[in-house]
Amino acid sequence: MHKPHTAKDIILSLRERFKKDKCEEVNYETVIHFNIEGNQGGQFTVIIQDYDITIEEGLSGNPKCVIHTKDKVYEDVEWGRENGQTAFLFGKIKVNNIPEILQFSGVFHSVKRFYEDKHHNS
Repeated sequence: MHKPHTAKDIILSLRERFKKDKCEEVNYETVIHFNIEGNQGGQFTVIIQDYDITIEEGLSGNPKCVIHTKDKVYEDVEWGRENGQTAFLFGKIKVNNIPEILQFSGVFHSVKRFYEDKHHNS
């Protein structure tokens, strides 16, 4: 996949950045809703089940966590231009289940590291 820049592309890149082995270690399953405002965002459902990931446009199922933010904020946090904790504290990102999103983020390579390393190895 190309280096993702838009919030939508970053969400869709979760499949490529998925660490299946991390899910297998703890038998991790979840449903996460992303509600990202702006032209580069959208609504997405990410399902991790049976050590596989599905990303759907739109919101479906019963989420364990809902994330609400603006496209630019999401892009800046994912690319390391803005600190995620600071964005959360200032209300730029709203998360209704912090332990769940921390576990969720642990089963993915970070955007910045994944694509910078890939770029250097190409």
